[in-house]
Amino acid sequence: MAQRYAPVSDKISGFMHGADYNPDQWQHDPRVLEEDIRLMKLAGCNVMAVGIFAWAAIEPEEGEFRFEWLDRVLERFAANGIYAWLATPSGARPAWMSERYPEVLRVNEQRVRNLHGHRHNHCYSSPVYREKVAIMNGKLAERYAHHPAVVGWHISNEYGGECHCDYCQQAFREWLKARYGSLEALNAAWWTSFWAHTYTSWTQVESPSPRGENMVHGQNLDWRRFVTDRTAEFCRHEIAAVRPYNPDLPVTTNLMDWFEGLDYRKFADLVDVVSWDAYPKWHGRRDDSAEAAWFAFNHDLFRSLKDKPFLLMESTPSLTNWQPVSKLKKPGMHKLSSLQAVAHGSDSVQYFQWRKSRGSSEKLHGAVVDHVGHEHTRVFGDVAELGETLRRLAAVAGTGVNARAAILTDWDNRWAVKDSQGPRNAGVHYEETVMEHYRALWSLGIQVDIIGSEEDRDLSRYDLIAAPMMYLCRASAGERLERFVESGGTLVATYWSGIVDEYDRCHLGGFPGPLRRTLGIWSEEIDGLYDEERNALVPVEGNALGLTETYASRDLCELVHLEGAEALATYRDDFYAGRPALTVNALGAGRAYYLATRADTALLDRLYARLAGDLSLPRALETDLPQGVTAHVRTDGETDYVFVENYSGEARTVKLDGRAYRDGETGAAVAGDELALERNGVRVLVRSAR
Repeated sequence: MAQRYAPVSDKISGFMHGADYNPDQWQHDPRVLEEDIRLMKLAGCNVMAVGIFAWAAIEPEEGEFRFEWLDRVLERFAANGIYAWLATPSGARPAWMSERYPEVLRVNEQRVRNLHGHRHNHCYSSPVYREKVAIMNGKLAERYAHHPAVVGWHISNEYGGECHCDYCQQAFREWLKARYGSLEALNAAWWTSFWAHTYTSWTQVESPSPRGENMVHGQNLDWRRFVTDRTAEFCRHEIAAVRPYNPDLPVTTNLMDWFEGLDYRKFADLVDVVSWDAYPKWHGRRDDSAEAAWFAFNHDLFRSLKDKPFLLMESTPSLTNWQPVSKLKKPGMHKLSSLQAVAHGSDSVQYFQWRKSRGSSEKLHGAVVDHVGHEHTRVFGDVAELGETLRRLAAVAGTGVNARAAILTDWDNRWAVKDSQGPRNAGVHYEETVMEHYRALWSLGIQVDIIGSEEDRDLSRYDLIAAPMMYLCRASAGERLERFVESGGTLVATYWSGIVDEYDRCHLGGFPGPLRRTLGIWSEEIDGLYDEERNALVPVEGNALGLTETYASRDLCELVHLEGAEALATYRDDFYAGRPALTVNALGAGRAYYLATRADTALLDRLYARLAGDLSLPRALETDLPQGVTAHVRTDGETDYVFVENYSGEARTVKLDGRAYRDGETGAAVAGDELALERNGVRVLVRSAR
């Protein structure tokens, strides 16, 4: 049941709206700060992220701290009703530190130490770097933890990367000792008897390297887990330096879209609110639905990490400067993409950046204030318009999202399935497969959570769980999904599932391992198809889903045997023609579907539409949405806020479902039974929750 969540900070009612602000770059001209204050108020901005890369401005020489410029900024903010996420500047260290303490610099997988430069070019295990960060964070907290303008801590910036130095090698060995307890257990888990790679001393174990060992899949998997744990531990180290000065001040760290390098579920318990940075590549084609679905998935992922509203910490008000093509947002897209985040659970819209840098790598990255320096630009107008929209929609902030469907995806499964040497080394397209299942639900306007198999989450809240390509499946995960189905849930699983355990060792006794009883099938073989090859699924006459069309399939085709399941469709071609390609198994009060091949998205659309109807999954609007249009709901249990979004690239008309609606921005009743949407249009409708 949805509820209204407490605001991130009681200093700000409604939405947070603002940007990364870098006044340290403009200390030579004090007029800039005063003009920025005027423009922030004009744009309806109320919070800025300050000091993210300001270490050299705060500590220009070791032990020499200069806070006067930051004092002025925060004092002017407080005097003008503007607030700050105050950042710890660990994302980039000053040159004096790299010169004096070269150990702080990372060592790459080739075992070569980096030179000074770039961001996150530092070792999380370095005693010197950890000490310097703790000192810096402590001094910031001592001075500003109770400042009236500060609403929270922005811990570092976009953590990422890895280090292979001696400190990290030793830390990896200690991590492995804690995980396995003995070399015997480690050798068994990694199956090191293959190629005679058995370890006889802990000192022999190193991180994967192209110059050494990188073909032991269990070792590769554990290294990635270690990198996550090491990074999360460093984040915890940073938080510990600021938290004691004001335990009530919330902390966050900005994450990146389904970033492959770190398992973000390990960060959820560290922060008080999840925040992330979204940079879509809009207008790559006329219909933006695919790009919109990817970022909707990410919004749902970051909301699901703590199961409550999140913050959009960075987005661009116009263009980036680092994508292959830095495309301007077409009219309407700024409001549409910003409200997309809100629709999926964001309580903020923040930008990178407030004012364009005059020099260096991001001088041409989009900003609210362009190099021209005034408000008379199209982009500033878009931001100011959104500021007014967010003000009018203030009641939406703090509301929740009710999802009765979920997509199950684990980071370590993603790592393992992509590292595996198997049926298609040309690519099994894991992420694309997950997105095809997600988009089928997104297109229907169904709310979706993105969950992990190890989460302490009650699966009974869901009617439907999709688990595409669950290659790495722990016994415990299989048991949970089995109980879910037996208790009445519906599971959709696919080919290349239940292949390995948590150590990346193949399950014995038949695939799909821990899912075999739940799915009622045995997978004997899997055929990798060349890129140009196709097969097809032919519906079984009178099948329970009412399928009548033939659907193309590609990439992978599993050869399965029925062990209680019923075939709904069979293969059309090759030596396995006539064998099951889509099955359903009744188990207890529930159903488990298995798709043995990567089917055309038309089949997924048909499958999920049928299941949504059979399970009475609530849709944001109980109507057929036009191609490229989707709808999503936030609710407090009494009032629903329905966001209707048009990514089709042309004007659309949506037939409403007969309920009474008000316009969320104007408060006026919505007349008629149709809703007109302009190209890149978005409407927010308000109704009574049932």
